[in-house]
Amino acid sequence: MNSTERLIILDRDGVINQDSDHYIKSLAEWIPYPQAISAMGRLSQAGWTLCVATNQSGIARGYYGEAALKQMHQRLHDLVHAEGGDIAHIVYCPHGPDDNCNCRKPLPGLLREIRDRLGLSGLEGSWMVGDSLRDLQAGEQMGCHNVLVRTGKGSYTEQKGELPAGAAVFDDLASFAHWLLKTHP
Repeated sequence: MNSTERLIILDRDGVINQDSDHYIKSLAEWIPYPQAISAMGRLSQAGWTLCVATNQSGIARGYYGEAALKQMHQRLHDLVHAEGGDIAHIVYCPHGPDDNCNCRKPLPGLLREIRDRLGLSGLEGSWMVGDSLRDLQAGEQMGCHNVLVRTGKGSYTEQKGELPAGAAVFDDLASFAHWLLKTHP
């Protein structure tokens, strides 16, 4: 397999940690799913490169600053490291929906940043895991295999029935990791 076929790009809120309609504004509010953290450790140990691509419009809205986000992401790195894993890169969009940036999912700017950071020519064959349609739309534009998890807003997204063709659906990140490690060792 080439390097893009061993790359998993994860949305953060609703996939790795609990989501909130009121935004995750501090380290105290950032509550990881334990099974997601252990799944990330297992995937990393099996040779998968893990990256995170997350919209964080709460910064533009003034709900929290980049220092608070950095604390959350450091805690994520620490937890995954404690499970024997590694996160290669975390990218985020700090803009609001009306800021006309090119990085806010469903636009593929964050995924392009990951591609460039990892020195890849493309992302075809990699995996995009999210809980919303916009996550999968960003992945689709970059040629990723799309995975919807039912955690976070995933069940609601699934019920709307607007998933890109070929998108796989799993209960959570742990069940996706279990399947992937069995089918793509």
